[in-house]
Amino acid sequence: MKLQEYHAKTLLLRQGLPVPAYSVAETAAAARLAAAPYFGAGAGRVVVKAQVLAGGRGKAGGVKLAASPEEVEQVADEILGMDIKGIAVRRVLVAPAAEIAREFYLACVLDRTEQRVLFMGSAEGGVEIEQVAEANPDAIHYVHAHPHLGLLDYQARWLGFEMGLGDHIRDFVAICRGLYLTMITNDADLVEVNPLAIVLDHVPDATARESLQCLDAKITIDDSALARHPELEEMRDLDEEDPVDVAARQQGLSFIRLDGSIGCMVNGAGLAMTTMDLIKRAGGQPANFLDIGGGAKADRVAAAMSLILSDTAVKAILVNIFGGIARGDEVAHGLVEARLQQARHVPMVVRIVGTNADEAARILADAGDPDVKTAESLDQAVDMAVAAAASAGASG
Repeated sequence: MKLQEYHAKTLLLRQGLPVPAYSVAETAAAARLAAAPYFGAGAGRVVVKAQVLAGGRGKAGGVKLAASPEEVEQVADEILGMDIKGIAVRRVLVAPAAEIAREFYLACVLDRTEQRVLFMGSAEGGVEIEQVAEANPDAIHYVHAHPHLGLLDYQARWLGFEMGLGDHIRDFVAICRGLYLTMITNDADLVEVNPLAIVLDHVPDATARESLQCLDAKITIDDSALARHPELEEMRDLDEEDPVDVAARQQGLSFIRLDGSIGCMVNGAGLAMTTMDLIKRAGGQPANFLDIGGGAKADRVAAAMSLILSDTAVKAILVNIFGGIARGDEVAHGLVEARLQQARHVPMVVRIVGTNADEAARILADAGDPDVKTAESLDQAVDMAVAAAASAGASG
């Protein structure tokens, strides 16, 4: 689950990280009211940033500066409703504009291969890290945190010196600790600050003072851990999620949309992966990963069918059920019900073995649907589904 910038900053603040003041507004008038205290406190300019779960906001015109509350209202009105990479902007973040001396990149991410948290840092901040990795990979420095003790101080100091932050090393080490705690405390996959910036704070009749601040933040939470964090679930932005993903989550189904033409309905993640591999080997392309679970009932099967058919690219459906906990007759009833309810019909190949498999075959046969075929083996089912999809694609 990706968090909006303002939610990500909230989590950083909980760990005591240096995040500048900010407000969030959903209307241009609210943005003006939010900006007034910043100007009253002496801010020369205010930044208005679109809150969307997409990169490249600045290039798209979703980040603008304003020199007065009236101008804040104007630019907020321009940004709200803007389309950025297919996402409509519904909120803006308003904050005092920072006078940046230098920008850096700092992030920690779950390295599944090493089974550790990986810290990444670069002196080339303010741009997407993928661009840096492609143009100048040596500019990115890496260090793995200790699996039990976290990022040790000497590791953080090494990373800070490599990034050219020797003059701010104490603050940098504290920020690294805070990022690690943010990640572990919230079961995050990614905690990113870009830019981490040296900001100039002007004091009257004195030399400008430098401070290290987190000017932007991106956090991705492990969906599987959200049961432990109900407060984070409330931060989910449903407006920016695929409606199919939302529906799948509400039904408790593991569903991932892919680019193929053969919809897959399988019980068990391992069997689902095997089914997809066999489709690929037979020359077809799976349209989704879908695990309906071990105890799938008829209503759950019908809901799964609706998810599959929401993808107009699906030309055929392969149902592969091993009846252990799941009963074959329950699945068959769900399939028949789903076929009666669905808005469009596509060929379907069914392979059900295990508990009440004979009863399932009888139910499907009695339904009398000519577009539903049964198979004795998985290999046969895959071949039939691939052929059906190819035939439907050729005729369509």
